[in-house]
Amino acid sequence: MKRLFIVFLSSIFSMSIQAQTVADIEIADTVSHSSQSTKLILNGAGIRTKFIFDIYIGSLYLEKKQLQPNEIYIKYHGAKEVYKAPGEKRISMHFLYDEISKEKLVSGWNESFENNLTKKELLKFKDQINQFNNLFVAVKKGDVINLNFIPNTGTYVVLNGESKGLVKGDDFFVALLKIWLGYEPADSELKEAMLGKRPNDNY
Repeated sequence: MKRLFIVFLSSIFSMSIQAQTVADIEIADTVSHSSQSTKLILNGAGIRTKFIFDIYIGSLYLEKKQLQPNEIYIKYHGAKEVYKAPGEKRISMHFLYDEISKEKLVSGWNESFENNLTKKELLKFKDQINQFNNLFVAVKKGDVINLNFIPNTGTYVVLNGESKGLVKGDDFFVALLKIWLGYEPADSELKEAMLGKRPNDNY
């Protein structure tokens, strides 16, 4: 119980050694879910855009960085290495857009789940997806959502340092990752960035 309480305070104790700048926002190179948690390394970060608008900075953290050699590898194999990578993980979203309603957030999650999960998977994760969606509220520019995965425990949804709840199940976090890293990701350029492609990489 003590460890679970510490995880609830996850973002408050996040630590950084260096930072990468995306859209004038410093993105930590290393973080941890809590003061007693494993150090996670930034695998990649980029901007989620829709039409001409920058919506949020998406960052992926793993215990061990998954280096991707080229664009073809990223497209067809890169995400698989992340799915099966052991240990704790984090997806972080730093919002750049003025305001996004809960309804639009949930609609976006559901569309991505439907695009990247099979009908069997959607049925399997139905209750977890509903629980996940119910944890959200409207977000504004400057808000930060962290999705903190702890093996054998589940995914903690953390908004601006405050835990909103836990969705149990290791396999559910893989389903979440597919929102950004699946075959039909929310943003293909963000997928490449989260999988390690830098802006100056020419594949």
